[in-house]
Amino acid sequence: MRSLKPFLIGLLTLVAAGLVSTTTVHAQALKIGYVLDTAIQSNYKAWQRANDLWETERKAWDTEGQSKQQELQDMIADYDKQRLILSDEKKKEREAAIRTKQEALDAYTRQIYGPGGTAEKKQDELLAPLTENIRKAIEAVANDGGYDVIFTMQSNLGYIRPSLDVTQKVLEYLERLDK
Repeated sequence: MRSLKPFLIGLLTLVAAGLVSTTTVHAQALKIGYVLDTAIQSNYKAWQRANDLWETERKAWDTEGQSKQQELQDMIADYDKQRLILSDEKKKEREAAIRTKQEALDAYTRQIYGPGGTAEKKQDELLAPLTENIRKAIEAVANDGGYDVIFTMQSNLGYIRPSLDVTQKVLEYLERLDK
């Protein structure tokens, strides 16, 4: 579970924005809400289906990796048992085969679990459309319910009424400081 840091940073930013633009929000109270990501993930059926698919894929990758790891361990064990009776040439052949097997295992692990690997791509493929649906749902709830800000507790999703954006004012202030 992620910390509340993104929530707190957002809340502090909102408070600072409120102080900077008191004329905009002076007589108006902000309506703020939050969403528990864990509840969405537990109760959103499409998320559960995607998670089940992800787990099936992950287990298949893990099984394949474990199989490759076992083959490597078996090769090493066989080599260790026979090392004393092998000629130097055979030892070199076996050691080279073990290195090749280890490199193949490392390559497989990087291909599947490394940055930009198959696992990351599959997770993005499964979850990106659902994350967008959640973002749209949060925005719709915000608009329908008159919320100015809705934070999510664990992710970077959320909604802030565009009229509360004081970015341009901050940039203008910074430009004045630079002069």
